[in-house]
Amino acid sequence: MRSVASSRILLALFAGVLMLAGLSPVYAAPAPLLIPAPASLKIGRGEFLLDAGVVIQVRAADTQMRSAGEYLSDLIWHTYALRLPVRTGRGSGAAIELRRSARTGKPESYRVDANSRRVRITAHSHEGLLHGTRTLWQLIARGTGQGTLAIPAVRIDDAPRFIWRGIMLDSARHYQSPQFIRNYIDWMALHKLNVLHWHLTDDQAWRLQIQKYPKLTDVGAWRVPAGRAAAADIDPATGMSRRYGGFYTQQQVREIVAHAKARGVRIVPEIEMPGHATAALVAYPQLAASAKPATAVPADWGVYAHVYSVEEPTFEFLEDVLDEVMEMFPGEWIHVGGDEVEKTQWAQSPQAQARMRELGITEPAGLQGYFTQRIGRYLQAHGRRLVGWDEILTPGLARNAIVMSWRGIDGALAATAQGYDSVLSPFPTLYFDNRQGTAADEPPGRVRLISLEDVYRFDPLPDALNAQQAKHLLGIQGAVWTEHIRTEPRVGWMSFPRAAAVAELGWSQPERRDWHDFLRRLPAQFARYDALHIPHADSAFAVRVDAREQFDAQQVQLTLSTQTGAGAIRYTLDGSEPDAQSSLYREPLSLALPIDLRAASYWDAQRLSHTRHHALSRAQMQHRSSAELKLCSDNIALAMEDDAPLTGDRAVFHLDIQNPCWIYQQANLDGVERIVAAVGDVPFNFQIGEAVHKISLAKPETPHGELLVHVDGCDGPQIARIALPLTASQPAVTELASATIAAMPGRHDLCFRFAQHGIDPMRTLDWVRLEQAPAAAEERQ
Repeated sequence: MRSVASSRILLALFAGVLMLAGLSPVYAAPAPLLIPAPASLKIGRGEFLLDAGVVIQVRAADTQMRSAGEYLSDLIWHTYALRLPVRTGRGSGAAIELRRSARTGKPESYRVDANSRRVRITAHSHEGLLHGTRTLWQLIARGTGQGTLAIPAVRIDDAPRFIWRGIMLDSARHYQSPQFIRNYIDWMALHKLNVLHWHLTDDQAWRLQIQKYPKLTDVGAWRVPAGRAAAADIDPATGMSRRYGGFYTQQQVREIVAHAKARGVRIVPEIEMPGHATAALVAYPQLAASAKPATAVPADWGVYAHVYSVEEPTFEFLEDVLDEVMEMFPGEWIHVGGDEVEKTQWAQSPQAQARMRELGITEPAGLQGYFTQRIGRYLQAHGRRLVGWDEILTPGLARNAIVMSWRGIDGALAATAQGYDSVLSPFPTLYFDNRQGTAADEPPGRVRLISLEDVYRFDPLPDALNAQQAKHLLGIQGAVWTEHIRTEPRVGWMSFPRAAAVAELGWSQPERRDWHDFLRRLPAQFARYDALHIPHADSAFAVRVDAREQFDAQQVQLTLSTQTGAGAIRYTLDGSEPDAQSSLYREPLSLALPIDLRAASYWDAQRLSHTRHHALSRAQMQHRSSAELKLCSDNIALAMEDDAPLTGDRAVFHLDIQNPCWIYQQANLDGVERIVAAVGDVPFNFQIGEAVHKISLAKPETPHGELLVHVDGCDGPQIARIALPLTASQPAVTELASATIAAMPGRHDLCFRFAQHGIDPMRTLDWVRLEQAPAAAEERQ
C-alpha cells in the first residue's frame, strides 16, 4: 500500500497532466469533475454565473424538453437550494437553453456549450437532453466570487460507448418499496445508466401482480423467513408464524415504468423459467414437473430442483403471464431467466419423458432448449426480444435473442461468435453481493472482496472478442443479488459507487478512462450523493488500522491506510471527532495503551469516509471478531446476518458454510491461561446439492455440542473443548464459559471449529478473546 503522502502527490500529478493535456492550451482551468467521463471536453475561459436571475429556456410545444428542463431545475434545487424557473420562448436575460438538433449524432448523444454569456444543451433525443442536463448539473461548482455558483466555460460533445448500461436489482429475495425503486431509478439515471433489469420472480417469491392468476401474489409473494426466531414470531391474526414479503400491483408498476421513461431508463422485467420457479409452483402446483411439488414458499438460498412441466397448460399459463407482463412493460426486452435449471424432475416425470419422445429429444437437458425456444417464438410474435442468462444458448435459439453472460465472459464469447447479441454481467466482478471492503462494519454479503478498483478495471471488450463479435456486445451490467442484502440502505451501499464504475465502463471511450483520474473525480460524486441523500459505501476511503505490539507490551504501533491510498487521513486520540484540521497521518504511530483512536479520510476539507473508532486496550489487542479471523477455507464464504433479534441490529458472522472453521493467526500466548468466546447460530438455509454431504463436523460429546480449539493447525493438539449451551432460549449471540489452557508461550495459530449433531442450525463463532493470568497481566503492566 502506498503512503498517503505519495498517493496525494501521484493524484496531483495526474490532475496536472490532465490539465496540461487538456484541449485548451490557452487556459489551464481545472478539469471538470464529471462521471462518467465525456467523449470530448474542451475547456474555455471564464464562467457562467448561476443565480436566481437565470432561467431554463425550453420550447413551448416540446413536452419532453420541458420535462428535461424541470428535471434540471429540480436537481439544482435539491443540491444547491437554488430554484431556476423553466420558461418557454426566448428572453433577454441569462439563460440555460435546451435545444434539439439532429446534428448531434448518435442516439443519446448531446452537446453542452457554456461561456460567460450563455449555456446551451443540444440533443436530438429526449435521452440526449436528459444526459446533457446531468452533465451540466455536474459542472456546477463554486464560482470565483464569494458564495457564487458558476458553470465553467466548456464545450462537451458526448455519446455512449454501449447502448446497454445497466444494473440488475433483485426484488424477489427481498422486497423493496415502490418509492425505493423510483429512487433507485433516479440514482441510476444520474450516472447515465439506462437499463434497470428488474428481477421479480424466483424460488423465494413472486413479486408481480398477474390479474388472471391472483395466487401468484396471494401465495407466492410471502414466506416465513429462515431461522428459529422467525418461526417463533406468531401472527395473532392467523396463529401461525408471521410471513414476510410484498408485491407490486399493476398500477404501481405502470407508475414506476412511466417514471423510468421520464428519466431515460428502460426497465427489463425478469420472469424466471423454467427453473427458479418454486414460488409460482407453490401457488399453482398443477404446473409442476414433479408429482410431489413444494407446498410452501421456501426461505432457502441456492438452487432448487423444482421446474415447470413441459405440458400445454404450462405454456398457456406462461403466455397468459407474459401477455400481462408485456402490457405493463412496453419495452422491447423481456428477460426469462433460464439459469441453473435442474433436470432431475424432468428425468423422473413420465409426462416429460413422453414429450421428449414426441420431440425426438434424447436427454432431459434438451427440454430446456425446447422450452426457451417456444417462449422466444411467442415473444417474437409480439414484437419483443427474449433475454436470458447464458444457459439459454442452445441450437435453435431465436436469432433475435440476447444472451446475458454471467458465468464469466464465456457466454458472451460463445454468443457473439454465433452472431447473437450479448450483455456482460459476469460473476464475480460485476456481482455486487460481493463485499467491497474488509472492515468489520461492511454489510452482510459474500466475503469475497470485489473492490471499486476491481470493477473499474474490468475490460468490457476483451481481446478474445474480434471486431465482428464486438458489434454484438450491447453493453455491461452490474448485478445486485439480495439474498444477504435485507434492507434498502444496504442495497444503496452495495450498489454505489461501484455503479459509477459500471457507468464509466459502459459510457466512456477507453482512452477517456483512467483509474487515478476517476479517483480524482470521485470526491465530487460523493458530495452529490450526500446532497441527494443517496446511500453509498465509503469502503474505498475507509480508514483501516493495523495494530502491532512493540517489544514493550504496552507499546503498540498503528499503521493507518485506505483501500485506494487516496485522500488524507486525519485522526484524534482524545475521543473527539476528527475534522479537516485534526492531526494528519504521515507515518506509523508508536503509542502506549490504552488508545482511543478515531480516524477518517479527507479530500481537502471534504470528508470522504465515516469515522472509524478503535478503542485499544491490552484486552482488545487479544480480541478478534469472526471478520478479523481467517477462514480455514473459501468454499462458500459469507458474511451472514443472525436471524435474531427480529428488530434492531443483528450480529454478522463470517463463515464458510461448507466448513465452519476459523484461525486466529499468530496469537500471542505469553501468559495466556484462558480462552473466552462468543457464539451464535444461523439457519442452514442453503440448497447446495450434493455438497451438503461434504460438510465435516466433529463428533460431539455433550447434548448440544462443543467449540473445539486446536493449536498450530486444525490437525494440531486440542487445547480446549468448550461445551455449548442450548440456545433455544437465547437465539442471538451467547458468551461461553471461559476455558483454561496450559501455559504455552510464544506465538501460535489457533484453530476454532465446532462439534455438533447436525448442520441446522449451524453454530458460528462471533468473537474470541485471550485472557492472561492476573499475575502475568500485572507483570506486563
